[in-house]
Amino acid sequence: MKVLLAVLLMGLIATTSAYDYYVGGREGWSQSPSASYSQWAQRIRFHVHDKLVFKYKKGEDSVLAVKKEDYDSCSTSNPIEKMEDGDSVFDIDRSGPFYFISGVDGKCAKGQKLVIVVLAERNKKPTPTPTPTPSSSPPAPSVPVASPSPSVMPPTSPSPTPSAEPPMVPSPAPTPSADPPMVPSPVPSPSTEPPMVPSPAPTPSTEPPMVPSPSPSAASPNSPTAPPSLSPSNVSPPAPSISMPPGSQSPPAPSPPGKNDSSDSAAAASSSFLGLLLLLFCSVMA
Repeated sequence: MKVLLAVLLMGLIATTSAYDYYVGGREGWSQSPSASYSQWAQRIRFHVHDKLVFKYKKGEDSVLAVKKEDYDSCSTSNPIEKMEDGDSVFDIDRSGPFYFISGVDGKCAKGQKLVIVVLAERNKKPTPTPTPTPSSSPPAPSVPVASPSPSVMPPTSPSPTPSAEPPMVPSPAPTPSADPPMVPSPVPSPSTEPPMVPSPAPTPSTEPPMVPSPSPSAASPNSPTAPPSLSPSNVSPPAPSISMPPGSQSPPAPSPPGKNDSSDSAAAASSSFLGLLLLLFCSVMA
């Protein structure tokens, strides 16, 4: 109801704001006005719903609304509208140009013709006429229902992109998993080394029993003969040492200490012998 009332009020305002313009002023519609009708029309801003009033003597003159071609040629044979009651009123119902000439032959050629241009500002009034469409405003909330359509677009577009990226991340993960199995492979190698370490342990245990063996060799001056006898005996054990690693190492161990002891005892005996000789020589010389 408010919308309809607003439309009615605007219509009343439009009708009250319309003006009646008397063509030619006080002189009216005549053959030889003091000022040309074109100059008179240029001073006025015509709007839709304004009215043109033509004053002339009935039976002596008339007014013809014509096309531009007929206006230029002053042709009265094909008028759009003819007014001849002496007090003619023309209602302006649209914007644009309007052309008028006198219905009496010869008067148009002498200057009794008029052209006006109606402004389109009053066309804003028809815009309220579609205002009854607000009656359909309740369905307008249905329009926002279309808004979810764009909301659907964002989730679809970004969702595939991140989903594709995470599966790519675990792909490099299996590569480092292959590295750890390579590490334990060298571990068994050092496990074999510890059994080699205890093998030299029995060697020192065998050294003490070998110490008394050189003592008889040191007593006799035949120390050079004793080492060769021991060396072959020591050489023979290495052959079985190939089959038994721990036993092979224990026999060769005493051989070096026997040689060293015999050499040391021989050197000590020789030095003591020389010392005795020197003492004897010195005593003789004294």
